[in-house]
Amino acid sequence: MIRIAPVGRALAVVAATSLALTACGGGGGNTATQTSTSAAPSSSAPAAAKGDGTLTLGTLLPQTGSLAFLGPPEIAGVNLAVKEINEAGGVLGKPVTKYDTDSGDTTTNIASQSVDKLLAQKADAIIGAASSSVSESVIDKITGAGVIQFSPANTSDKFTTINDKGLYFRTSPPDKLQGRVLGDLVVSDGNDTVGILAMQDSYGTGLADQVQKTVTDGGAEVVERVDYDPKAADFSADVAKIKAKNPKGIVLIGFEETAKVIAELVKQGLPADKHKWYMVDGNTSNTNYVKMPKGTLDGVKGTIPGAAAPEEFQSKLKAIDPKLQDFSYAPESYDAANLLALAAEAAKSDAGVDIAAKLAEVSKGGEKCKSFKECVDLLKAGKDIDYEGVSGPVEFNEAGDPAVATIGIYQYGPNNKYATKALEYRTGNIAG
Repeated sequence: MIRIAPVGRALAVVAATSLALTACGGGGGNTATQTSTSAAPSSSAPAAAKGDGTLTLGTLLPQTGSLAFLGPPEIAGVNLAVKEINEAGGVLGKPVTKYDTDSGDTTTNIASQSVDKLLAQKADAIIGAASSSVSESVIDKITGAGVIQFSPANTSDKFTTINDKGLYFRTSPPDKLQGRVLGDLVVSDGNDTVGILAMQDSYGTGLADQVQKTVTDGGAEVVERVDYDPKAADFSADVAKIKAKNPKGIVLIGFEETAKVIAELVKQGLPADKHKWYMVDGNTSNTNYVKMPKGTLDGVKGTIPGAAAPEEFQSKLKAIDPKLQDFSYAPESYDAANLLALAAEAAKSDAGVDIAAKLAEVSKGGEKCKSFKECVDLLKAGKDIDYEGVSGPVEFNEAGDPAVATIGIYQYGPNNKYATKALEYRTGNIAG
């Protein structure tokens, strides 16, 4: 283990040798897939499902909205897992059924309508949403119906203590770890004065809080923090507040509106070659900034949850969706589907409450295995298993969070895309 200066939390640093994988496609095998961008809301949620012998998964992932760039890799990750699960014989002797819906974002009611549709289709578990705020808006509806909500990309700290009836899980780590890694990075890069521009929602403000604490603990000063309205048409006043304090480092926490914030930073004389910019999983993208002048993001660093993954996994994803440009949260989505399937096998039931009771058990403490087929064969032989995911060890704690996780640090080049090999990976305990 290496002590990461200046804050000194124990975070293992691993040399970057593989694919950059961040943070949500057509299915294969015997998958039943239906895509919907809207549905008529039902008048009341169905009673808690008892299970019908067929594991039915729904996806609530962004096909539209401010995180639409995360949708393709997340959907591809789920589709790849379901394809492999069904090729291995399915769950409880039957093919897994899957329905896809759009989560949209908080500017619409799409997510609520999609959940109504998935509940009507008797989904046992819903994978999504990507946005923490969207998930927060539908969690009561999902868990109140006795259905599991399993997000591959929610990082808001709120979900650690939210009232979820024991039915909410995630493969991405709470922001306290990403915030620590990013804050450490900012200070270790020599920024003794820091400005933060963060979108005002549960994701943005929560991550900004942790970054600010880590930066301050590390001996630097946050000279200005602006929590902005991501729906604003103009960010000139927000950026002007940062310019007035002239920080060495600027942390940008947001979604696709970050492109407008960046344009304003450049306009007001705060370019990345004079002030070091840092980004996060919600805005580190290989599609959002490619139309900007060459070199606009050159040297900018971003943090994204997820360990290095073998190139074989990238190839499999490209076979599912050849148009993939980002691989954000594809591993976490793949692991979510596999864990749900394995927990259903361990429970000998497809009912949400039964699956939830086995998710922690199949994620730790038993014989290690890395694929659905390998793991399910062990289960059928009466063995206890420990699924080792593509995204990391995925050992659930009692809150349904991964107890240990990895954050990758990536850097943009002159083409305004970040390199697919991380500068480094830092692994640590969520608890600190």
